[in-house]
Amino acid sequence: MGNGEVIIRMEGVGKVFLTEELETHALSDIHLSIGKGEFVSMEGPSGSGKTTLLSILGALDTPSTGNYQFAGENVAALRARERTLLRNQKVGFIFQSFNLIGDLTVFENVELPLTYRDMPASERRQRVEKALERVGMNRRARHVPAQLSGGQQQRVAVARAVAGDPLVLLADEPTGNLDSSNGDAVMGLLRELHAEGATICMVTHNPDYAKQASRSIHLFDGRLVNESGIAHRTFPVANASA
Repeated sequence: MGNGEVIIRMEGVGKVFLTEELETHALSDIHLSIGKGEFVSMEGPSGSGKTTLLSILGALDTPSTGNYQFAGENVAALRARERTLLRNQKVGFIFQSFNLIGDLTVFENVELPLTYRDMPASERRQRVEKALERVGMNRRARHVPAQLSGGQQQRVAVARAVAGDPLVLLADEPTGNLDSSNGDAVMGLLRELHAEGATICMVTHNPDYAKQASRSIHLFDGRLVNESGIAHRTFPVANASA
């Protein structure tokens, strides 16, 4: 799925981490475009740069070189507060470790990111209820995370990510802490969200889950490569018929 509208565009993006004795090139010469409505999986061995790339995609970090535009905005040129607003309003994060707050209820965990917006309480409540209903967790709204299974906690994390109606969902190994049954359920939920029009970028080590995305990209030693291991310069945006 994809309608040709580019949300993410990277041109020559690199990331270098410097210490007193070492210069580590985590990413090198990344050229990547992701269109609205795409479901992209990112694969590669440990240390290949997947998490670093996802951090830059979500404006948690900025590139050392190259240009990154998110919805037409030059992310590197944004001030720290502006990047925070971008993350809060346009990006939904789903983490491997769920990242729920233990002493908050399910409802409060999903509502928390919305409290940083200038949004009436009534609208926040409607968004939270709708998000919990989408993931089948509306009956658990008053529970705390410790009362939920791992699969249920990840469903709450997905609800938290979608409640703000983000432009992009970024999922970092969303099934990594789940057994196969719960992992399959979470992947089914992501497929449903994609079918409804969500744009998703997912890091995974599971090749079966990667195949469920509409497009798969591979990283090795900080570079994008294709299935043959040859550096791949660009990834075109899927068109409306894809």
